[in-house]
Amino acid sequence: MLGRKMLQTALLVLLVLLLAGCVPGDGRNTLANPAGFFWGVWHGWLAPVSLIIGFFDRSIRVYEVHNTGWFYDLGFYMAVISGFGGVGIFRSRKKKD
Repeated sequence: MLGRKMLQTALLVLLVLLLAGCVPGDGRNTLANPAGFFWGVWHGWLAPVSLIIGFFDRSIRVYEVHNTGWFYDLGFYMAVISGFGGVGIFRSRKKKD
């Protein structure tokens, strides 16, 4: 049982480290190569991770400043709404007596 918990923790840490390489503000997007719709979706899903990393590294932001505008915003907000709204599906509902 302890081995399973350690494996799950190690996989979670590995996943967070992998996701950290794709956060907004990592220098991948520039004025010449702005983030588009799909980067907006990806950054929306990573918003909680970006927020936590941003506490320790001020160059990491929740939102990519070098973006294509409206299409990036659309992807970002679609991901934020669907990602955080979907969490409610997994909550257990209390039965009324």
